[in-house]
Amino acid sequence: MPSEWITRQDEKLVLKGEWTLAHYQRLKDACAPYLEAQSDDISLVDIERLDTAGAMLVIDIIGPEKAQTVSDWASELPKEQQALLTRIAEAMEAPLDVDQQNSKRITDALANIGEHMVGLWSQQRQLLGFIGLVLATLSHTLLRPRHWRLTATVAHIQQSGLNAVPIVALLTFMVGAVVAFLGATVLEDFGATVYTIDLVAFSFLREFGVLLAAILLAGRTASAFTAQLGAMKSNEEIDALQAQGLDPIELLVLPRVMALLVSLPLLAFVGMISGLVGGALVAVLSLDISIGQFMTTLQKDVSVVHFLVGLSKAPVFAFVIAVIGCLEGFKVSGSAQSVGAHTTSSVVQSIFMVILIDALAALFFMEMGW
Repeated sequence: MPSEWITRQDEKLVLKGEWTLAHYQRLKDACAPYLEAQSDDISLVDIERLDTAGAMLVIDIIGPEKAQTVSDWASELPKEQQALLTRIAEAMEAPLDVDQQNSKRITDALANIGEHMVGLWSQQRQLLGFIGLVLATLSHTLLRPRHWRLTATVAHIQQSGLNAVPIVALLTFMVGAVVAFLGATVLEDFGATVYTIDLVAFSFLREFGVLLAAILLAGRTASAFTAQLGAMKSNEEIDALQAQGLDPIELLVLPRVMALLVSLPLLAFVGMISGLVGGALVAVLSLDISIGQFMTTLQKDVSVVHFLVGLSKAPVFAFVIAVIGCLEGFKVSGSAQSVGAHTTSSVVQSIFMVILIDALAALFFMEMGW
């Protein structure tokens, strides 16, 4: 029985009528006997209407490859219908392979890790290069006092150092009290609560005093440096300085680096004293240890070497924090989103580097017996 949509005329398969969604089920049934007719001579001239559903059935009969060349052998077909058949055939040639995607998840994860490692390596290379540039400019400027930016340096000392004293003192005071409470809780079981003094003294003189001050500066000052230089980069102020023959490293970076080299050792000293005060307060109020006994034990058991070991790390931390903050500011591309991203990056990098250097320094001082 001849179909309403498909007939054979002189060894030619003729498609005709309306190939639309309204007739989809009946079209599908009519196409079933002709799905293997892709090599036959096929005529599409008599197709009156064609939509996406009908086009997919037509492609099932003629094949995706033949459908992509429909303009060559069915040029009488309207251009719109030719374009529809070609587009659907191209889409059918590249189906989604879910199983293949699932099998590549491990490979994609490893590739993602590799990309992050390459990015980290590139970031560290940029940091080392920028450190070298800063040191070269610093050595060149030290011999030329007329190029010292004293006013800018003092202003940054006030901003990064003096204004940070309250928060550093408060934080280290509270941490000192917490360390004393924890030490007393553990040592009380052994009847050795008096050694809480040594615990607080060693921890703050060697580690907590300088480490907490450096972490606070990393979050407070490194972000400020990045935001300031990033805003200048966005406004093309740095390009203007270079156009005038001025060195941005000498003008913008060195005052900030020198300011932190002065500020962080002082803040570390404030943190050490505040931590000891917090521990002494807990010792007096909770452990029945007098101030005189606290000071006597501190003088007898804790040598000045521990204070010098802790303070020696402050300039290193300060230099790394300042350099990272300035480098991320120079890397801003110009948009507000870039400023925010690099500000976040500077804080994360600074805290990470501070903790890493502190851990390496602890291992070094332990091996040296200091």
